[in-house]
Amino acid sequence: MSLKIYNTFTGKKEDFVPVVPGHVKMYVCGVTVYDRCHMGHARAGVVFDFVYRSLKFLGFETTYVRNFTDVDDKIIKRASERGITCDELVDENIKAFYEDMDSLFLKRPDHEPRATRYIAQMQDIIKTLLAKGLAYEAGGDVYFAVEKFPEYGNLSKRHLDEMEAGARVAVNEGKNNPLDFALWKAAKPGEPKWPSPWGEGRPGWHIECSAMGRDLLGEEFDIHGGGKDLVFPHHENEIAQSQGACGKPPARYWMHNGFVNINKEKMSKSLGNFFTIREVTQKFDPEVVRLYLLSTHYRSPIDFADEYLREAQGTLDYLYRALHRAEILPGFDYNFDPNKADEISDNILEKLKGALEDDFNSATAVALLHETAKKLNLAVSSVKHNSVGISYVSVAGYYSALRRIGDVLGLFNYEREGYFKRITVFHLREIGISEYEIQTLVDRRDSARKLKNFIEADAIRDKLLNKRIEIEDTQFGTKWWVHR
Repeated sequence: MSLKIYNTFTGKKEDFVPVVPGHVKMYVCGVTVYDRCHMGHARAGVVFDFVYRSLKFLGFETTYVRNFTDVDDKIIKRASERGITCDELVDENIKAFYEDMDSLFLKRPDHEPRATRYIAQMQDIIKTLLAKGLAYEAGGDVYFAVEKFPEYGNLSKRHLDEMEAGARVAVNEGKNNPLDFALWKAAKPGEPKWPSPWGEGRPGWHIECSAMGRDLLGEEFDIHGGGKDLVFPHHENEIAQSQGACGKPPARYWMHNGFVNINKEKMSKSLGNFFTIREVTQKFDPEVVRLYLLSTHYRSPIDFADEYLREAQGTLDYLYRALHRAEILPGFDYNFDPNKADEISDNILEKLKGALEDDFNSATAVALLHETAKKLNLAVSSVKHNSVGISYVSVAGYYSALRRIGDVLGLFNYEREGYFKRITVFHLREIGISEYEIQTLVDRRDSARKLKNFIEADAIRDKLLNKRIEIEDTQFGTKWWVHR
């Protein structure tokens, strides 16, 4: 099977044929850096990071571009509210963006352009559109003339007459049609501005991606991605600009990830029902969040709730324990035939390849993690009990495959001990008790037991159990752990 991608433009899965054989050029719309990122941004980031990793696993040379929108009405408004410059706000939020996305183990794209560095390229496209009669000036603004582009609406499957009937009257009476959108906005007092043939001003939102995509990837590239909310109007307008200027759509395949929902309603800042990445990763380890986001196919909506993240936590615990059981098996590093181990691993990775080629099916890849971890556990147990037909070869094969699947999914970024120490901190924070408090209670219980005060000792045990802390008396002392 070859790679198939669901193309929003055609509404079906298609065989993937890159512009340049063996080389994928991918542009993904980034964030408008006026505030902290929320879980909707996290999903888009993790999804296209997974796509990037998958393309490399499938053997494609890949050039990945993800932009920053660093001039926008929201940025100007927020900077004014805070009494700082737009540049100061942008720099602050780009720094926060990296902290959040790095915590989710996203690989850095090959290019991360900022819109304001491409003003000249945007103006070149606008000049071309004006020369072709696809745009017009109106009092220092420049608008794209939607009615002069017959293909408008093909991506979002909207008909122009229906859009015109439902459109609100334009605030700017200089527009010829309410659907016409700004390519260039005349300067207003106190706003960032740049010189242009139409007077000082700043670019409209949509033109920036046309300019950056063309400059960094060429007039036609392979994949254009983003959240489902960008289909209309952003990507629809982007196609109109780019195709209007150079005669062909900017990308062959349009990919859009589904929404993150709260109570079946899209999570967004405008609706006020959002959680920032930072808020969520204060409660759950970022790797848990990543696994949760990849457990559902990227095109489907995903419901956000703590209970689902706890389920992902349990899954990740199981996977780390499976790896650890193999790693501590005596003789694991050398008592196997690498060639035979590779054969076992290759068979599993062939299944992974099939999942990735089926429109980057991360849910199937996650299920394969479960299956492989289960086989690894069985192989480790068999070796320990000297079962016939099971050897270190099997352990090594399943272990290698599990690690490789995890790498494509962006998992297993911690050593086992470091992972469980981190998870314990999150659990203790959730249940409202510290390691010091636990150890103090354990020591008090030990003292009570030595004095044969079993009533007090049992009361302390019950108190800990109520906090989901289990204890075990061993010859090496009292051990405790968090019950999940």
